[in-house]
Amino acid sequence: MPANKLYSMKGEVIGEVTLSDAIFGVEPNITAIHTAVKNHLANRRQGTQSALTRAEVRGGGAKPYRQKGTGRARQGSTRVPHYTHGGVAFAPKPRSYRYSINKKLKRLALKSALSLKAAEDSIIVVDGIEMEEIKTKEFKRFLDAVGVSGKALIVTPDINKNVILSSRNLPGVKTTFARLLNTYDIVDARTFVVDKAALETIEEVYA
Repeated sequence: MPANKLYSMKGEVIGEVTLSDAIFGVEPNITAIHTAVKNHLANRRQGTQSALTRAEVRGGGAKPYRQKGTGRARQGSTRVPHYTHGGVAFAPKPRSYRYSINKKLKRLALKSALSLKAAEDSIIVVDGIEMEEIKTKEFKRFLDAVGVSGKALIVTPDINKNVILSSRNLPGVKTTFARLLNTYDIVDARTFVVDKAALETIEEVYA
């Protein structure tokens, strides 16, 4: 892979870093990415939607009017689905939408997503993403300095409270750490901003 520029927090180019071919240089598998993204979104669903069937709606026990002689269609209850205040036909009930995909496919999807970002030149490597204090304005200044616009995924080596709290009010900016990467967040972001130490962890864990 060609060398990527290494930036400081001030946006200055201070060196170069080479991305691993095993992670950032694979042939992207679009089917694997689609499967992983679909799985991620399904697993995020709460599955709490619920409605009452005709058996669960209160009332409707008495026949609303006599069977014959009215000129109207026969009815046995006022809680049938086609009546106002009636139950719902095939009412949704709480359920789990979760399902699993195998680890090999997950890893292929992750590598494919990272390789696409590398091919699009959408990876920015920073020599230490650190915040001395929680300052959204300072973090925004850092993103502007390294050329980030639109949605961005910020990756740190470990959980960094100051970085998380400084960035959480910025629209489209999401933070995570190296061992918690997922395909959906990578694909969803326009720019992949990664700490140099986090990059080494990614290459070590996912290779």
